[in-house]
Amino acid sequence: MPPLLSHSSSPLSLLRFLLPIKSPLYPPSFLKSQFCPLSPPAHLCKPSLSRHVSTSSSPPSSGSGSSVSMESSSPEPTVSLDSVTLDLKNQTLGPDDASTAKLKLEDLNWDHSFVRALPGDPRADTIPRQVMHACYTKVLPSAEVENPELVAWSDSVADLFDLDLKEFERPDFPLLFSGASPLVGALPYAQCYGGHQFGMWAGQLGDGRAITLGEVVNSKSERWELQLKGAGRTPYSRFADGLAVLRSSIREFLCSEAMHSLGIPTTRALSLVTTGKNVTRDMFYDGNAKEEPGAIVCRVAPSFLRFGSYQIHASRGKEDLEIVRALADYAIRHHFPHIENMNKSEGLSFSTGDEDHSVVDLTSNKYAAWTVEIAERTASMIASWQGVGFTHGVMNTDNMSILGLTIDYGPFGFLDAFDPSFTPNTTDLPGRRYCFANQPDIGLWNIAQFTATLSTAKLIDNKEADYAMERYGNKFMDEYQAMMTRKLGLPKYNKQLISKLLNNMAVDKVDYTNFFRLLSNVKADPNIPEDELLVPLKAVLLDIGQERKEAWISWVQTYVHELAASGISDEQRKAQMDSVNPKYVLRNYLCQTAIDAAEQGDYSEVRRLLKLMERPYDEHPGMEKYARLPPAWAYRPGVCMLSCSS
Repeated sequence: MPPLLSHSSSPLSLLRFLLPIKSPLYPPSFLKSQFCPLSPPAHLCKPSLSRHVSTSSSPPSSGSGSSVSMESSSPEPTVSLDSVTLDLKNQTLGPDDASTAKLKLEDLNWDHSFVRALPGDPRADTIPRQVMHACYTKVLPSAEVENPELVAWSDSVADLFDLDLKEFERPDFPLLFSGASPLVGALPYAQCYGGHQFGMWAGQLGDGRAITLGEVVNSKSERWELQLKGAGRTPYSRFADGLAVLRSSIREFLCSEAMHSLGIPTTRALSLVTTGKNVTRDMFYDGNAKEEPGAIVCRVAPSFLRFGSYQIHASRGKEDLEIVRALADYAIRHHFPHIENMNKSEGLSFSTGDEDHSVVDLTSNKYAAWTVEIAERTASMIASWQGVGFTHGVMNTDNMSILGLTIDYGPFGFLDAFDPSFTPNTTDLPGRRYCFANQPDIGLWNIAQFTATLSTAKLIDNKEADYAMERYGNKFMDEYQAMMTRKLGLPKYNKQLISKLLNNMAVDKVDYTNFFRLLSNVKADPNIPEDELLVPLKAVLLDIGQERKEAWISWVQTYVHELAASGISDEQRKAQMDSVNPKYVLRNYLCQTAIDAAEQGDYSEVRRLLKLMERPYDEHPGMEKYARLPPAWAYRPGVCMLSCSS
């Protein structure tokens, strides 16, 4: 088992000062306040090391930068319900696009750098076992398939690796992307990794049902890894069948693309196919197993390396520590090349702020610079989650990407009624370790485990490890504060105003997404009569008594005063706020509606949701029902709460 915290660091409750949640994630004796005070000391306010290499196609404008800007955005075309329906009926999968070099599947430029550079398992069978001294096992997809069907696909993901959109029309496409027929040039394997699950070291985990086909290098020399999730057993399947059901596959496919359109770093999804075979699942682990349709998602990312990819080898003693180094070298070479090319002239030496005035020089140790960038990318990703009310649900270290991508969509959920203690995962209910408010803390805890792994492998020292976590905290606070400032359309961050708002929202269970979308309709006019102040928010302030009404009036009055002092026009502010506050998010009940139809063979709702979620910041006249509060049936088990069974 790898050391948990081998250096003097521990998570700080990053959001506890803002979010009204009663029970702390960690006991006071476990917490230190050295990382992220609200106003960091000057010596901690460093420029970000991260120079993000593109990890997805260009996301839509979502105001995700760290600066606060009130520049208006040009309105984008909207899509009506009729036009979406017509588009689905008449959709042609392969219109020519002169801006993209089109390739057939047989012509993709496959590369297999991971397999070439790193040690592999000498065995190729799928017998469950401990795979020692290896980063992967070569294994073929083995899911049973009978008349597979293409449920949904993403044109923008196909564009990432220059795939001709007409390839989706191929009769054999479902066979190829269910793994039933081999793709020319692919070299399938399953990755070995470990991880902490719910805070406990779980040992070897690995790709138990995900099989990587290989890496495709596009015309821009960008590397994209294609992976089939639900394609059959691997040595890492333990006692499971290596399969996936349509229910969970729809959720993963849609959320991967929805998160990208929100401007949040994420793995992507190329296609979703049914296998034509049923899979037995006990959804709530209560002994009531049932047959469900099987399905396979083709996931796409520059890399699926996780924190746990490094942890497993550090846990196995000195003999495997060189594998940790080899994996780090591989990641830096292929996914962080700017770190390989750093030199002393870049001036990346920083004071740690310790009493001994020690200095961390990131140019003298590429592994330290790499660790800091991973920490900052992780912090930025989680700040983005908090902004849209996304709760991952299973933030185990094996579900943390080294690229700062949202990965492994299991029992995720977007906030409906604002509840900082919300968790979408039934398995997490006893302690709510992974609830919405705890996500920043968990991100830091996971970074601590990752840095402990690298320290064990002698890649970084304790000061460098501590510094990476310090930078995590600073990066999170910078991005969270800037993001909340943009969401409210404020000229500058106002902790007291935002804290009071979140407290009011929690008390009255206000819908998170709809509230911030409607907030842009509030006018910066201090002369608005008191009885009219709440009119723009009446659709979300439901069933509140006189006392609560007065609390909201008081808050809006303070808010309007702040807006009026900014000197920004209402129209300009509304355009800016609407560009960062989505009207549409992938609520669980919307997923469930699409799942119910798809299980009956009707895939139109899956495709309609995909189309809508591609432009979540637009109004979409005629589609307003997709922004409504969840209906009563949405609160039944299996809709608002899910388990990890998929």
